[in-house]
This record gives sequence, structure tokens and C-alpha cells, in this order.
Amino acid sequence: MTRFIPLLFVFLWSTGFIGAKFGLPYAEPYTFLFVRMTLTCAILLVVLLVLKKEWPKSHRLGGHVAISGILIHVGYLGGVFTAIKMGLPSGLTALIAGFQPLLTAFIAKPVLGENVRPVQWAGLVLGIIGTVLVLSEKIDLNNTALFEGFPLSAVFIAFGAVVCITISSVYQKKYCTTMPLMSGTFIQYFAACLIYGLLASGLETMEIQWTGEFIFALFWLIFVPSFGAISLLMWMIKQGEASKVASMFYLVPAVTALEAFFLFGETLGLSALIGMAVVSVGVALAVRN
Repeated sequence: MTRFIPLLFVFLWSTGFIGAKFGLPYAEPYTFLFVRMTLTCAILLVVLLVLKKEWPKSHRLGGHVAISGILIHVGYLGGVFTAIKMGLPSGLTALIAGFQPLLTAFIAKPVLGENVRPVQWAGLVLGIIGTVLVLSEKIDLNNTALFEGFPLSAVFIAFGAVVCITISSVYQKKYCTTMPLMSGTFIQYFAACLIYGLLASGLETMEIQWTGEFIFALFWLIFVPSFGAISLLMWMIKQGEASKVASMFYLVPAVTALEAFFLFGETLGLSALIGMAVVSVGVALAVRN
């Protein structure tokens, strides 16, 4: 059964983009993320107390866990939301995020001593090619308007988000493999919640339209990506090599494109279908033992 966990992770993680599309029209990004993190922490704390789960055995480990959480939940999520808020098209943002597995592979060897073999490098490169094909229908490189309407800094912020999730994966593999999964996840969310509270109160109005769509999106993001996908990601990082785990992110744009096709009627043409096949082959090569 454990062999299906990476595929389940990809599906759960990809729904986060769909949930964001439903909810962001009704709240500013940092406010949305602050409310999401606050409710997630409250629910998770109740579960921890009721089940009497163990906590990290040292303050040092707890600090490492908090840092890894800030990197992924603030550095990555906050960076992506900020870039999109600044006008960067979501398709271009996803394309930039597609460099994460390659970046992870580059730093996994010197930091973790992981050996990425030639066949795995081939898989990582195929993953990038497939991701470009999947997103090619959403990005018109011949249209100069693509590069209008957003500052160059938005591009750097998007790349910064990719760097943050890459560092988080490697950092957690190096320093946090002994953390208790449930309490460690709470610490990560709590650290992110504090920072989002400061960002939202300092930079946004914190006004929310409590519509049915927003409430649905909020609770979907709490129970599916926040609890489900993140728990699976932490488990995979603990069990496997960081570079192999990162390669699973190549599948996210393809799965998201399928979900958007059925939910929002977005286009899904031949190049996207070919891209999905290429990505699948790339991931299969990247995770080979």
C-alpha cells in the first residue's frame, strides 16, 4: 500500500491550487493563509491533546522543525501567493515552481550525500520538459502582453519560493527525521501562523467575505492539503531520498490541469497530454532504485 502514497500525495497537493482559486477572490493572500493556519493549528492541537501524542524531545529539534515549517509554509506558499498577487500569471508561476526537483537534486549530494545517478538526471530533465508542455497552452510566449502587468521582482519572488521549498525539503531530511509527525506538523504550522499574523496585520486590511465558496475552500485547504498532503510529504521525506521525493512535484501541474479541465472547463490539448506522458516517464526514471 505504501507505494501508492506518492500518488495520493500528488493528488492531495494539487487540490491546493484549486482551493486557492475558489477562495482568494474573497480574502487577501496573507489573511487567507493566516486564517487557514490558525484553524489548522487549533484542530491539530485538540487532536494532539486528546490522543496524547509525544512532542519533540528537545528544544533544538523543535527549533529545526519550526524553521523547516517557515521555509515551506511561509517561504514557499507566501512567495507563490505574493507573486500571483503582484500580477505574475499562475501558469508562469507553476512553470517556475517546476524547477524545484532539479534544484533539489543539485544540492542533495553535497548536503545529504545523496547520489543522483545518470538515469535519474534524465528523469529530472524529462520532468521539466513535460511540465513545460503541460503549461504551454496556458503561456503564450509570442504574446508580449505576457511580460506586461507585473514587475520583474515578482519573478524573483517566485524563484525565491522555489528555493525555500527546496531548502525546506533538504533541511528537514538533515535535521528533522526524528520529529514526531503530528506534533512536528503542529509546530510548523504554528510558526507559520505567527508570521502570517504579522504580515496580514501589517500589510493587508484583513477583510474577509464569508461566502459559501470561501468557507468551502478554507476547510478543503485545511483538511486536504494541510493535513493530508503535508503529512504524506513529511512521511516521504523521512522515508526516502530528498531528490526522489522532490521529483513527485513534476506530476502536480499535470494533475492540476486535469482538475481544472473538469472543474473550470480550462483547455487541455494535445501538447498538455503529451507533456503528462513525458512527466510520468521522467518521474518513473527519477525514483528508480
